[in-house]
Amino acid sequence: MPYVNEVFEYLKRTSPSQTEFYQAAQEVLESLRPLMIKYPKYRQHKIIERIVEPERQILFRVNWLDDNGVIQVNKGFRIEFNSALGPYKGGLRFHPSVNAGVIKFLGFEQIFKNSLTGLQIGGGKGGSDFNPKGKSDNEIMRFCQAFMSELFRHIGANTDVPAGDIGVGGREIGYMFGMYKKLANKYEGVLTGKSLKWGGSLVRTEATGYGAVYFAKYMLEDRGETLEGKRCVVSGSGNVSIYTIEKLYQLGAIPVTCSDSNGMIYDEAGIDLELLKDLKEVKRVRLSEYVKYVPTAKYTPIEGYPEGTNGVYAIPCFAAFPSATQNELNLADAKNLLANGCVCISEGANMPSTPDAVDLFVESKICYGPGKAANAGGVATSQLEMAQNASMVNWTFEEVDAKLAQIMKNIYVSASTTAAEFGEPTNLVLGANIAGFRKVADAMIEQGLV
Repeated sequence: MPYVNEVFEYLKRTSPSQTEFYQAAQEVLESLRPLMIKYPKYRQHKIIERIVEPERQILFRVNWLDDNGVIQVNKGFRIEFNSALGPYKGGLRFHPSVNAGVIKFLGFEQIFKNSLTGLQIGGGKGGSDFNPKGKSDNEIMRFCQAFMSELFRHIGANTDVPAGDIGVGGREIGYMFGMYKKLANKYEGVLTGKSLKWGGSLVRTEATGYGAVYFAKYMLEDRGETLEGKRCVVSGSGNVSIYTIEKLYQLGAIPVTCSDSNGMIYDEAGIDLELLKDLKEVKRVRLSEYVKYVPTAKYTPIEGYPEGTNGVYAIPCFAAFPSATQNELNLADAKNLLANGCVCISEGANMPSTPDAVDLFVESKICYGPGKAANAGGVATSQLEMAQNASMVNWTFEEVDAKLAQIMKNIYVSASTTAAEFGEPTNLVLGANIAGFRKVADAMIEQGLV
């Protein structure tokens, strides 16, 4: 369809060298071709041209002092992409790989992910190229305070509500909230992922991982399958991975891998969850320490992976949960998974599979849950935290978990029925993209040219 191609070429010309953003945009735009043919109104209202451009892009300098009294300088970003459905909502990522293209890809994905939840939240994302690894608590605090000293003027409980992402957990959210409260003179639900002691929600830490497993459960149920007794591989070892593993155990599955930026653990008996939590959440050490406590497990450093592949996906499994970072699973990995009997992929990370890997999963008609659908549990529970803050109530763990499970089921049903509507019932990439886009697009049309 020339129209979609024209929009994509315009995007590349006006947003140069933003590879990850191109990848995210192209996946969505390609999926929208049948929608554009069936409903010309979206073209008439120039929805695609409008939705690929953020409503606001904020770039700022962050100056802070390290423990040696040396001035350090980082870049700060906030992309407020689309507010048609509600306040901008999306996490903050602190990682050296962060740049404008990465933040735009994450913010663009967030529009449709948030739409799929059925909740009243728009799409945004932010972060910095600051690397929290190896920094002291005081250095983390000084950076977060410096970062918030600019960001505070752009956010608010009914404007833009950031959350955590890679490199931003409860500690960082606490430091940023404290500075926001001081500068804005407001105690409001402006950040999610807060401590349970002062406005946080139960299940928020677990939500993305739990949600990815719930999504896999619903995909499999439609085919008469379950996760019980099945071997699963999980990448990563952060919040998403840890709580993916936890929920897999709760559903009777056997997760046998986890990984970090240096290598992977394969524990044939099943990952020791309590040990993993201790190593990564308490001691904050490298995953290689795992084998000191479980000598029967195998640790493989990245340099030991088969050339051009991620070692996690070479392990035979029934289901895989990519939960680390973007583009971690390539075509060779996808072929390994299928050859080894994998019938279900549920993405806990944002865009973890490369386009050719996604194409293979879709062509193979396995259960494939794309990130914007399968990992929406985190942002959904963030909105539940906002709701609790606004009403000044606290829900139990069981109440929030039940709401999360229902939201993930609703997302699956929406993506599945939309895929069937457009003649590809097993293609949840198509279904999720069209379902997420259509809700936002209709809201944009009804709200006029703004």
